[in-house]
This record gives sequence, C-alpha cells and structure tokens, in this order.
Amino acid sequence: MCLGVPGKVLEVYNDALEIAMGRISFGGIVKEVCLAYTPDAQVGEYVIVHAGFAISVVDEQEAMEVFSMLEQMEDLAELEIPQPA
Repeated sequence: MCLGVPGKVLEVYNDALEIAMGRISFGGIVKEVCLAYTPDAQVGEYVIVHAGFAISVVDEQEAMEVFSMLEQMEDLAELEIPQPA
C-alpha cells in the first residue's frame, strides 16, 4: 500500500544541485524531503510526503485529521526507520 503522510515544513533550502529541499517534521520525527513538486511550500505549512517527495501542500486541519486517522491505525511506527547521518 502506498501512503502519503502529512508533515510540517520546518526549513526550506536548496541542496548542492539547487534542488528545493526541506526539513519536515512528522509528529516530532524530522526527515529531509525533496520539495521539487511543491516549490511554493513555506515554513510552517504542511505537505503530504510520499517516498521522500512532498507531493502537495495541505492546510493544518487536514494534516491533523490524517494524523488522527493514522494514529488510530497505528501506522506511524514505520516513520521511525533510522536515517543515515
């Protein structure tokens, strides 16, 4: 099953190749995400992330509703995969 998870944009920057990137918080777990598909995403907004790419910007209410459903399904555990340093 493919799943897009909402996360809050903490930082927006360009990497060494000038690709839009961001630090995204998923309920306290922070990951680096490509923002190439959502170039207008701003710090403080929420994005839906799938396979390391932000695929859309959503409002906070929608993000919280999705988090609530995921918590009910206990699917947030997969976000705890260790990331390379």
